[in-house]
Amino acid sequence: MTPTTETMVGIGGAAESTDMVLNIGPQHPSTHGVLRLRLVLDGERITRAEPVIGYMHRGAEKLFEARDYRQIIMLANRHDWLSAFSNELGVVIAVERMLGMEVPERAVWTRTLLAELNRVLNHLMFLGSYPLELGGITPIFYAFTEREELQHVMEEVSGGRMHYMFNRVGGLKEDLPAGWTTRAREAITGVRSRMDRFDDLVLGNEIFRGRTRGVGVLTPEAVHAYGASGPIARASGVDFDLRRDEPYLAYGELADVLKVVTRREGDCLARFECLLEQTHNALDLADACLDRLAGLPAGPVNQRLPKVLKAPEGHTYAWTENPLGINGYYLVSKGEKTPYRLKLRSASYNNIQALVELLPGTLVADMVAILGSMFFVVGDIDK
Repeated sequence: MTPTTETMVGIGGAAESTDMVLNIGPQHPSTHGVLRLRLVLDGERITRAEPVIGYMHRGAEKLFEARDYRQIIMLANRHDWLSAFSNELGVVIAVERMLGMEVPERAVWTRTLLAELNRVLNHLMFLGSYPLELGGITPIFYAFTEREELQHVMEEVSGGRMHYMFNRVGGLKEDLPAGWTTRAREAITGVRSRMDRFDDLVLGNEIFRGRTRGVGVLTPEAVHAYGASGPIARASGVDFDLRRDEPYLAYGELADVLKVVTRREGDCLARFECLLEQTHNALDLADACLDRLAGLPAGPVNQRLPKVLKAPEGHTYAWTENPLGINGYYLVSKGEKTPYRLKLRSASYNNIQALVELLPGTLVADMVAILGSMFFVVGDIDK
């Protein structure tokens, strides 16, 4: 009888799929914000995603309660460090509304002008950094070149390059420097003349389009469910912009210039296109504000305030269309010189939650493209 030989073959985990947990971040605190993504993978495909936030949390809302109405502007200025002027606006509008205060017309138009210049500065950062994340290094140099030109005029008027601290309850810190409007118009014209670099160099690049078209599609239903806003929401067909739908500052008089940019695709490419086209429109709005300021007579840019500023007892909610989306402040006052409660609703906090829905089902290779197209600032998430 012929002897038989038995062979045992160990197949380990190859017989069935095995989930792997992958942590993306957190990076070192000195980087541009610290976000951690906890991904569960099945091979190269993401099955579950969890944004883990709070690594930069400063407790700004609690600090608001221990600062007077002049000091909280500084705290509110910093949560989205790319939209500092817009952050200030929400706070001063809320306090002015509580006081029943009317801001001088010259200050209203100057605020609108500076808010749109700040919008361009914000968008240029993402227009340059997003291609960089996908392997294209050239656009970031162009973006910073244009940012420098606009930052020069913002620094001249306010004294700050990023944290302007130019808004005050009742208006602005001071009037515009002599000849500033001419220099601002020259800067706007120069930046506009070179914006085709992004149209041609980035949108005309077939690799960029291949990495972004049809990738990370965010549905309108998900936009509403997670409270996403700004260019991200409008890229999914959600046609909502506070500047048009609930006008504040001088936007009600700029309806013929203001263009709300939307797309239907909801993918990474649509989000980039919305951001780029909105940048063009912000430059047009800034020009329109300069035209209107040129026709205004000389006058005050602020209201005289008492030495100790106290808001009357009550509550109000002031929201603005910040560069990244809706930014809201819910102010509760007990009649003291400090807020009883000041709740901050930041755009990035809601926008980033949509990653829970966007990332599952996609490949790890597409994760960077999707994450970069959400256009968030981590300080705006952690507050």
